[in-house]
Amino acid sequence: MQYGFLMDHRRCIGCHACTVACKAENDVPVGSFRTWVKYTEAGVFPAVKRHFSVLRCNHCTKAPCVTICPVNALEKRKDGIVDIDRDACIGCRACMQGCPFDAIYLNEDSGAVEKCHYCAHRIEKNLEPACVIVCPEQAIVAGDLHDPTSKISRMVAEHETLLRRTEQGTGPNVHYLETHPVALEPGLAEVPDTYIWSERPDTKPEAWPASLATAANVRTVLDAGHKVQWGWPVALYLITKGIAAGAAMLAPFAAALGLHGFGGQYLPEILALAFTGLTTFLLVEDLKRPMKFFTLLTRPNTKSWLVKGAWILMAFTGTVAATLGLRWLGQDAAADVLRWVNAVLGLGVAGYTAFLFQQCEGRDLWQARQLLPHLLVQALLCGAACLLPFAVDRGPLTTIFSCAMLAHVLLLVLEARGSHATDNARQAVAFLPVARLGVLTRPYWLGTRVGVVLPLALLKLSAEPSMADSAASVLGVGGLVALGGLFLYKSAYIRAGQLPPLS
Repeated sequence: MQYGFLMDHRRCIGCHACTVACKAENDVPVGSFRTWVKYTEAGVFPAVKRHFSVLRCNHCTKAPCVTICPVNALEKRKDGIVDIDRDACIGCRACMQGCPFDAIYLNEDSGAVEKCHYCAHRIEKNLEPACVIVCPEQAIVAGDLHDPTSKISRMVAEHETLLRRTEQGTGPNVHYLETHPVALEPGLAEVPDTYIWSERPDTKPEAWPASLATAANVRTVLDAGHKVQWGWPVALYLITKGIAAGAAMLAPFAAALGLHGFGGQYLPEILALAFTGLTTFLLVEDLKRPMKFFTLLTRPNTKSWLVKGAWILMAFTGTVAATLGLRWLGQDAAADVLRWVNAVLGLGVAGYTAFLFQQCEGRDLWQARQLLPHLLVQALLCGAACLLPFAVDRGPLTTIFSCAMLAHVLLLVLEARGSHATDNARQAVAFLPVARLGVLTRPYWLGTRVGVVLPLALLKLSAEPSMADSAASVLGVGGLVALGGLFLYKSAYIRAGQLPPLS
C-alpha cells in the first residue's frame, strides 16, 4: 500500500485553499508551509501563461528523511505515509538536508521539525486529507497508488504525469499532471527581485550566480522561502573533529615526526580529547532541543550516520582517555599499542561525515565521491598544523603539512572544476564563491587563497636560519591561519550546498 497524491493542474486555479486548509488543520505557524502553491509564468507579453504547482512532501518510497533521522522521529508507515513524532525530534534538522524537496520546516516555537503527514489523523478515521476536501476544483487527488482500481492509479495509468527530482532515487509519490516542466526543475526559471504580491523572502540573500543559465522567458513569481539550517557551527565542528582525528592519526609516529618529551607522549592525546569534547559541545549546542541529546542513546536509528558518528566519537573518546591514563601510570608500552587503535578510530572520526553527507539527498554538493579522501587529508592538515610548533625536528611534519595542503588544493580544484552529475550540484558549486558568512561576503576566496598561500609562506619563513629562535611562534601563527582558512572554506561549502532551491 502506498498513499500518494496527483496534482491535476488542468483544474488548479492557484487559490491557495489547500495551503489555508493545511494550516488550519495542522496549526502550521505563520511563515511556514506543509503545502504551498508555486506560480511560474512562461512567455512574453502579451502571450504569457501562469502555471501553478502545488508542492509538498512526496512520501517517498525510499524516504531519506527517515534514514537520516538519528532518533526515529520519522517513520515510513505500512500505508506509505511518512509520519513524524514531534515529541521525539531533537531538532538536528538532518532530515531537512536529506529531503530533496524542501518539504520539511522547523517550528521555531517548539524546536521540532514538521511536514505534511497526509493528514494521517484523518486517514485513520476514513477521512480524506484537509487539502483534498477543501479544493474547489477537485484538483488534488489522493489515494492508494498500489490499488489499480483507485482513482489516482487510474489517472496515473491514463495520463503522462511528472515527478520531481527523480534523479535522487527516492521514489516520490506525488504526481503532476500538465504543469510546466520547468516549474518542477528547481533553479531553471528566472527569479525576479520581487514576487507578484510581496518581496522575496531574504532567507538566502546571495545573488543568483551569473554563470548559471536559466530557461528563456520562464519566471518564478511566487514561492515559499526556505532558510539555511546548518551554518558556522557545523563548519567549526568539522575543523575541531579534524584536529582531534589528525592528532590521533599522527600519534603512533610521534618519535619519527620529531615529537619528544611532553610533545610526543601526551600532546596528541590531549589535543584529541580536548577537541573531541569541543566537537561534542558544538553538536549538542546546534540542536534546537539540546536537552534531548541523550535520545541518541535511548532510541537510536542505527541506519543514520549521525548515530554511527556518535558511536565512533564515544569509542574514540574512551580509547584516547585510556591511552592518557596508561601513560600517566607509566604503562608506556600499552599506551603505544592503544595509539594504533586511536589512529584507526581517528580515520572514522575524520571520515564518517562523508557517509552522513551521502544521506543528505537534498545537497548534491556534499555527495561528491572525493569528499571522504578530502576529509582525511584535512584531518592530517589540521593535526600537523597543531603539532608542528612542538616538534624538535620539524622536517617530517613539515613534509606532511605541505603534502596535505597540496592535496587539499588539488581536491579543491577537482571540486570546483570537475564534472557534476546534477543541476543541484552545479548550482551549489557556482554558489561557492558568493556564499556568505555573516557580514563576510567572500569567505571561500579568503579560505582557499589566503588560507593556503600564507601558511606555506610562513612555513618557508620559519626554515630561515635567522628565524631559528622564533620558528615555533611563526609555525604557530601559520597553523592558526591554515585552520582559519579551512574554517572559512568549510563555512562557504556548508552554506553553498544549501543555497540552490529544491522547490
